[in-house]
Amino acid sequence: PRDDLNGVDVARKLVILARMVGLQVESTSAFPVQSLIPKELESCSSGEEFMEKLPAYDDEMEKVKTEAADRGKVVRFVGSIDVARKAVEVGVKEFDKGHAIAGLKGSDNIISFYTKRYGSNPLIVQGAGAGGEVTAMGVSADMIKAIKDVHGWMIVR
Repeated sequence: PRDDLNGVDVARKLVILARMVGLQVESTSAFPVQSLIPKELESCSSGEEFMEKLPAYDDEMEKVKTEAADRGKVVRFVGSIDVARKAVEVGVKEFDKGHAIAGLKGSDNIISFYTKRYGSNPLIVQGAGAGGEVTAMGVSADMIKAIKDVHGWMIVR
């Protein structure tokens, strides 16, 4: 859970996506990454210790959620890439309740493409974001793409 809460997992995915769209992003340290881990828990020596102490900080996140709800919004931990500004970041953001990201549940992921063509109504791709099968499928797809790129193979569907 620490890699999820410290933003590193999302940041790694953004590095890959940013490079795919042509941005020069060297590593996860090249852009702001907000951690949800309280400073006091950064030094926990084990996962068990971390999970045991984490509930003591639930009230802080509840306050953030409540304040957003008072404004008619929800909070989500997101990564974003703004190609035009060449900006990449990870952190907590507020969204209107009707926004596609506001409706995410569990471990689902969503990517919203805001482009000239789609304007203010983005193309949205949503699906499972975790689990062995999903990860294995992603790795397999990446391997096939790498083999294709290295050997110049064409995959016919």
